[in-house]
Amino acid sequence: MDIIPKHAPVLPDPVPVNKSRFAMPSNLPPRSPTAATFPTPLYLAISLKRAAPGLFDDVLSNGWLDSMASSSPPRRKQCKDTCIDFLQEDTDAPYRSWLMKYPSALSSFEQIAEKASSKRVALFLDYDGTLSPIVDEPDRAFMSKAMRASVQNVSKYVPTAIISGRSRDKVYEFVGLTDLYYAGSHGMDIMGPVRLSEPVDSHPNCFRSTDKQGKEVNLFQPASEFIPMIEEVFRSLVESASEIPGSKVENNKFCVSVHYRNVDETNWAAIAQLVHDTLKQYPRLRLTYGRKVLEIRPVIDWNKGKAVEFLLESLGLDNSDDVLPIYIGDDRTDEDAFEVLRSSGRGFGILVSSLPKETKASYSLRDPSEVMEFLKSLASWTKSPVWQG
Repeated sequence: MDIIPKHAPVLPDPVPVNKSRFAMPSNLPPRSPTAATFPTPLYLAISLKRAAPGLFDDVLSNGWLDSMASSSPPRRKQCKDTCIDFLQEDTDAPYRSWLMKYPSALSSFEQIAEKASSKRVALFLDYDGTLSPIVDEPDRAFMSKAMRASVQNVSKYVPTAIISGRSRDKVYEFVGLTDLYYAGSHGMDIMGPVRLSEPVDSHPNCFRSTDKQGKEVNLFQPASEFIPMIEEVFRSLVESASEIPGSKVENNKFCVSVHYRNVDETNWAAIAQLVHDTLKQYPRLRLTYGRKVLEIRPVIDWNKGKAVEFLLESLGLDNSDDVLPIYIGDDRTDEDAFEVLRSSGRGFGILVSSLPKETKASYSLRDPSEVMEFLKSLASWTKSPVWQG
C-alpha cells in the first residue's frame, strides 16, 4: 500500500469547458472481450484520449485514474457449480507469499501475546472495512451485533479508540458504545479522556466538553478554522456531482468525501475532474485517496498517526516503555498510523486485506470477520491471570 502524499498533486489548469463536459462522448467504444485483457485504467485512459482529446487531460496526465483504480481493488467474485474462479486462482498464490512478510494476526496471536506480556495494551480501530464490511451505500455500513459485542468486551480490559474518516458523530452513531474514544475526519475531530493533571489549554484547539452521557471529555479539533470552507466545498460538490449517476458526496465535518463506488468506470474521469476543479479554487485543501472515494482535506500536518499520538498522550501512555499500541485498519489513510507505531518501535499495525498490498503494518487479517476473531482472542487473553498478573 502506498503512503498518502502530504499534499495534493500540482495539476495544470484544465481546458476551459462548460458543464456539459461531464457527459461522456457518445463515440466512446464499449468494452470488448479483447480490450478487457488490458488493465482497466490503461484501457479507459486510451479510450478517453481517442474519444475526447483534451477533455480530461489534467486528470489523465497526472495519474488520477491510476490512483483511483489502485485504491479500489475489485471484489472477488464467487464461482458457482463447476466453473473455475480465475480471480481466486490468480490471487491466492501471491497472497500466500505476501503472508510470509505480513503474517496473519490470528495464527501469530501467541507471538503477539508474548510481545504484550506485562505491558499495557492500547487498541485503535478503523471503522469501514475493519469493523464493518465495505458496502455500496456508505450510509448502510453497519457493524454486526456480534462485532459490537466483541469491541465492547475488549474495551473493558484495554483503552479502545475508533479512528475513522467519517465524521465523529456519524461513526459514534454506527458504533454506539459509550466507553470508547472517538476520532472522526481522519483524526481532525477527537473526543478523548480528561486527565486530572492536564491543563485545559495544554493543546491549541483543545477544549473541555461533555459527551452525551454528561461525562467530561476533551475535544481536539486542529482544523476547526476550515469548517466554513468544508461546508462550502460540500455544497458545491453536491450540486455538480448530481450530474453523475451513482456519485455520492458526504460531509465529514473536517473533510469532504466523494464516493464513486456506484459510478460507472467510464465516468470516473468526470468525478476526478470535478474534484480537481474544486481543489483549484481552494489551495488550502488537498486530495487523498481511499477505497473508491476521493477525499478533500485541509492542508495541515495532521492525520491518523497524529491522532494515535494525541490519544496516547491523553491516556497518559505516550512516554512509557510498558505500553503496546495496536492499530487495525484497511485503508491508505491508516498507513500514517502504522508508520507512527513502526517508527516508535513500541507497537504495531494490522492491515485488513484479502489482497497483497505494500504496507507499514506488521501483521494482517483478511476481513472484518477475522478482525472480530482477533478481538475475541485479545479480550480473552487480557482478562486472563497471565496478563493481569
